[in-house]
Amino acid sequence: MIKTLGLTHLSLAVGDLDRSLAFYSQAFGVREYYRDADSVQVLGPGAHDVIAFELDPLRAGERAGIDHFGFRLVRPDDIDAAVNEVVRAGGKLIRRGEFAPGCPFAYVSDPDGYQIELWFEATPAVEQDGR
Repeated sequence: MIKTLGLTHLSLAVGDLDRSLAFYSQAFGVREYYRDADSVQVLGPGAHDVIAFELDPLRAGERAGIDHFGFRLVRPDDIDAAVNEVVRAGGKLIRRGEFAPGCPFAYVSDPDGYQIELWFEATPAVEQDGR
């Protein structure tokens, strides 16, 4: 087995770099750390998260076999605020529900149409220290 820091980045083809940066900054608190004419890279909310926005209007929003990606919530009670923030930032609610009592989820989309899962699932680490 190869030791890694886990899945650390995601690259998305987007139609507008500034629109994507604004959406993910407002909804998820990402911070820009690199930019050139065709891309913007941001540091995400997790310790090792990077999202790269690659300007490619012809492929923006194509799922190409990847159904969605997700952000795991710290508390189950944050689901309503998370959905509201995504909508306020320019995204859309697709559907929501619960995997089990106390384990809510919502599927939302970003301005390019990528599906994002917002979800909570308790684990011993989450229950003990809130991470």
